[in-house]
Amino acid sequence: MEKFLLLIQPAIYIVWDVFENWWWLPLPSILWRPFRFFWLWWRMEDWMFKQKKVLLEIKMPRDVLKPIRSMEQVFSSLWAQCYDPPDWWEKWWEGKQNDSLQIEIASIEGQPHLYVRCSEGRRNNIESSIYSQYPDAEILAVEDYTKYVPQDVPSKEWECWGCDFELIKPDVYPIKVYSKFFEEREAPLEEKRVDPMSTLLEGLGKIGKDEHLWIQIAAEPVTSSKKEPAGEFSKRGREIADKLAKRPEKAKAKPIIKDAAAELFLGKLPGIEKKEESIIPPEMKMTPGEKEIVEGVETKISKRCFYCGIRFLYVAKREVYFGGTKGIPFGFFGQFATENLNALKPWPKTMTKIHRYPIVDLLRARRTFMKKRRLFFRYAKRFSALFPRPPQKGGFILNIEELATIFHFPGRIVAPAPFVSRVESKRGEAPPGLPIG
Repeated sequence: MEKFLLLIQPAIYIVWDVFENWWWLPLPSILWRPFRFFWLWWRMEDWMFKQKKVLLEIKMPRDVLKPIRSMEQVFSSLWAQCYDPPDWWEKWWEGKQNDSLQIEIASIEGQPHLYVRCSEGRRNNIESSIYSQYPDAEILAVEDYTKYVPQDVPSKEWECWGCDFELIKPDVYPIKVYSKFFEEREAPLEEKRVDPMSTLLEGLGKIGKDEHLWIQIAAEPVTSSKKEPAGEFSKRGREIADKLAKRPEKAKAKPIIKDAAAELFLGKLPGIEKKEESIIPPEMKMTPGEKEIVEGVETKISKRCFYCGIRFLYVAKREVYFGGTKGIPFGFFGQFATENLNALKPWPKTMTKIHRYPIVDLLRARRTFMKKRRLFFRYAKRFSALFPRPPQKGGFILNIEELATIFHFPGRIVAPAPFVSRVESKRGEAPPGLPIG
């Protein structure tokens, strides 16, 4: 044993000497990824707090005779108005992000309101996009409605409950869209529509004094670039559609060495392998359900898309707080579910409900309080669900058709609730002979 130790002692000294002098060498490669993460987090947070935002309230026209497809055109225009991806310098030094919108529906003590929150510099563009399809609407800059309640919710007097939503399947599968609620040929006839927003507006009008229910949809325009959150969204959708339709894969070029080995050992000549081809096209073999899925996926990836995050928050005084109110947003988003395509469901990671664990049950009350406080802070500041992480995480892709289904302007015929704020009179044009100053 002593001889063995004497033999390895020089090697131990050499190893120790190398470690003592060069221990720092692998640190840059180990710390590079954490450094990039925290640097980007710092720069993006700094950029976010510097942005000037404006909250615009939209008063719906009394009669909305246009089909919901008009709202789809509004979102298409908003996509073009807001799409401004940062270059390398803007992203890593200035912290700039692609501009986003917050589309919000809020009931303030039983009075539903529709809002759009955007950058102050894009206000005119946003307004023109809406007026182009709904000229009788009215848009006003208003105070942030989250300031109507104490900013330290939850507290001794106020309670809250809420969560973010996620999709149950990959986001290339669409949710139920407006064309599935009624026949397209009946769209111009308002009385023929089955409007999903009428359910929400009726529910929002039923809550009482000292109760607030807020719904927020954050939407950031994206493309299918690898550098964006969509991450080649169209490519992923195309692969799923081709797989469901059983379409033949494109032949890939084989390496020359592989062809030579097959010829040498198996006696197969390259290029002469044949496959049996069926006379019936693969699309003719699909079931009606498979055809619907393929059609839905292909339709979704063919339209402009937004990277979205959806959440709701119920805030009320403790003496009037009613837990069943959370069923209003659950019922609204449940209308867009289909068993064979996609659906929205509460995201357990963000729910203000703490599951019981025997070991940590002593901290349950404190953990619940902190979750509610974080949810209120993120809603009021319009931060992502996973803030303070970089906000490109924790969302999903919706196209303009899906967004138009969730948020649009129903007329008084399909949403007759008297408590909904509307523009009662139409705008008239100025007289042609009016003198100009």
